[in-house]
Parts: sequence; structure tokens; C-alpha cells
Amino acid sequence: MSHANLLNNAVSMLASECDFYLKLHPSSVALSGKTSPHFLYGVPMHWMNDWGTPVPLFVEHAQGAQFICADGIQYADFCLGDTGAMFGHSPAPIAQAIAAQASRGFTVMLPSTLAPNVGETLAEHFGLACWQLATTATDANRFVLRWARAVTGRKKLLVFDGCYHGTIDDTMVDIVLGDDTMVDTTERKTVNRDSLLGQVTDLALYTVAVPFNDIAAVERELAKGDVACLLTEPALTNCGMVLANTGFIEGLRALTKKYGSLLILDETHTISTGRGGWAKANNITPDFLVVGKPIAGGLPAAAYGFSTDMAARLKKAKDQAPAGHSGIGTTLSGSMMTLAAIYATLTEVATPEAYTHMLSLAALLEKQLTESIQSKNLPWNITRLGARLELQFCAQSPKNAQQARDAQNETLESAIHLYLLNRGVLLTPFHNMMLICPATRHEDIDKLLQVFNQCLDAITQ
Repeated sequence: MSHANLLNNAVSMLASECDFYLKLHPSSVALSGKTSPHFLYGVPMHWMNDWGTPVPLFVEHAQGAQFICADGIQYADFCLGDTGAMFGHSPAPIAQAIAAQASRGFTVMLPSTLAPNVGETLAEHFGLACWQLATTATDANRFVLRWARAVTGRKKLLVFDGCYHGTIDDTMVDIVLGDDTMVDTTERKTVNRDSLLGQVTDLALYTVAVPFNDIAAVERELAKGDVACLLTEPALTNCGMVLANTGFIEGLRALTKKYGSLLILDETHTISTGRGGWAKANNITPDFLVVGKPIAGGLPAAAYGFSTDMAARLKKAKDQAPAGHSGIGTTLSGSMMTLAAIYATLTEVATPEAYTHMLSLAALLEKQLTESIQSKNLPWNITRLGARLELQFCAQSPKNAQQARDAQNETLESAIHLYLLNRGVLLTPFHNMMLICPATRHEDIDKLLQVFNQCLDAITQ
């Protein structure tokens, strides 16, 4: 089938699926009408409206790898809150820990008696000795960037085009080119991201972006001697999944040491790789490791880890600074409730056995989805990082953000997403990413494959 015919089918499918959605979800339609007068776009956070549905899907109950919407329809959930519920919705040990802590206090701005246990557990789980907590991974990244600039005495940040580190301002940049050839790398320029609202300063003053998997471009920037830190995920996960070339992250580790910059690995999404994340699985020790979203079972929480030697450098920087607010830390960071949820998550839910289950099912799903795509002779592929998979409209996995963007097609993505949603299978609303959690069953995999194959039949007919 030609690409043009495929897109025409997708347009028709999307229109019919929107009508079907409205018929299936009268309660969500009604709730949307009641919510709109009080919430912008009719949702508590405006991005909850970015699902490509005619009205938002309102959820009544979520448990394990399933949830039930306001209209009583049960879904196999492969979105899992875009990693926030990577270990499943409301796992019993976490729910019990939160319930028990609720009667003993939520937050007091003082350490809980559970703090030593949580510190030891974080160190064992991720492989770094020292930790600090934050409320979100955005906050953790922001705080680590402050520490990095403080201990190095440098101002600049190096990131990759297409990166995602929450809403930290410094990383909201893109690359633009002086021409369309991408041959002369000197023509690349770092600019503020077009979609960024209310930005009044030029982020390129202290942030520089280079393409992912371009080790030469990294060295050119680090060699200037003014980069405090390089902040990256071990794989890009928001512009479309982009895996690192063999040896690329190891190369970053070597170059940052060579030029006196710090390496920060944001593992908020790549924690899907295995227990302890990508860095632990690949024997890489960064200067800082950031984790968020799932470490407290979906309760707002994040953490950043570092070595005992780095801890000494942080203490020195803090002790030598004038008294006053450091710009690091928020009131609810490290609350009693957060510590209870983190401890239960890492000790009773994110276990070696859980990861064995997740990774085996993800490998099976990757194989079967690939076979389905190949059976239709579609130039698509499945990119996988541990328990995280993504359908991409290119024959080979992209190597940088621009290749990932070139492979995207909003109409195709939306048509496939809505077709599956209307038949009880939820993927992420962007790039059709899928996550496997400890509660995901073979029956859930079978349901996804059945509906996906039906979707391929309909879109290629």
C-alpha cells in the first residue's frame, strides 16, 4: 500500500473513531461539560487534554495493569501514567504503606524515623551511596544543575537535541540549522524551544545542545572548558525513543572526566531498563543520577544520588556559601509520606522478580508486534528499552532526535491510538509508547496484539 493511501485510510479511521468514542463514553462527555467551567481546557492540568480524544477520558478506578473509566469500561493499560505507574496502579504494599503512614503524619519538615532505611535502600537499588529527595524529577534536575555549577565554578550546561528533563528551563532548547544539509556542524545553533510559554531570557546563553549519538560534537563543546555538566537520559524518550549507540554513554563518561565536567544521568524513564536503571545494568557510574515518577508508586517524589566524594564537594560548596536560601529544596520534599511510599516501592514492588516478569513480557511483545508489522510490509519498527517499547514509523530505530521527528506522523499516531483506546487498550497519546508493569498479564499482551492486528487490517485495507 502506498504511503498516501495509508494516510487517507488513517484520516478516515480517525474521524470514525472520534464518533465511536463519543458514543462509548457519554459519562466522560458529561463530566467534561461539568469540569470545563472550573478547569482550563476542562482538566486539572492542560496536558490531560492532549490525548487526541474528542473529550478527556475520565477514570473512576485504577488497579494493577487495568483501569475503569467513568462509563464502566475496563482497559488494559500500557501507558501506566507515562512511567508514573510503571510498577502498576496502587500495588498492595504501597497502598498499605501509605494508609499506615496517613494516620501517623504526612509532612513535618523533619526526617522520618524511616530515613535510614530509605537511604540504605536507595543506595542498594541504584548503586550510589548518597541521596537527596525532591518532589518531582524536574526539581531534582534543577537542584542537581545548581550543585554542578556550584562545585565546578562553571556556568554552561550541555544537553542533547530532543532531550526531556521535565520543565527545567535550561533544557527547553532545540537545534536549528543554517542550511538543510547538516554537513557543516558549525551552522548548528541552540535556540529556545518554540512551544515554550512565557520565556523571557535567551536560554542559549548558558545551554548548548548537540545531536544525540554525536560524540565528536560533545567533545568539541566540552573541550572549551566552560561546561559545568552534561545532562542526559541514557536514551532519548520524549522526542520519540532514540537508543544510544554502543559505547556512546561510556564515551560521555570518559569525556566528562577528561574535561572536568560532570555527568548527570536522568533515569526517570530509563528505569525501565532493569532493576536499578540503565546505568547500573551497564556498569556506568555518573556523577549524579536522577530518578522520579515511579519510585514512590506514582506519589509525587524524586531523588538524586551521588558518591561520598561528591557529597564532600556539595557540603563544601554549601558551607562556604552565605547563609540563606540555597535555591535547592521544597517544603514537601522528603516528607514522611514520601519516605514510606519509596521504601515500599523499592523493597516490595520493584523487585528482581518483578523486573524478570516485565522484561520477559516486553521481549515477547516486541517480537510479536514486529511480526505483525512485517506481515503487512509496513516500513515501521518497534524500539525497546527494557520494559518500555515504542512503535515508530521508520524501518530502523532513529539515531538522533531529528530522525525521530522525521519518522513521526500525527495522523497515524492518533488513529492507531484512538482505535486501540476504543477497544479497551490504552497506549501513550504520543508516539504510541507501551510500558509493561509487574501486574501485566499474558492476557493483556494477547488483547493488545489482537486489537493492534485488527487496526492494521483496517488501516491497510
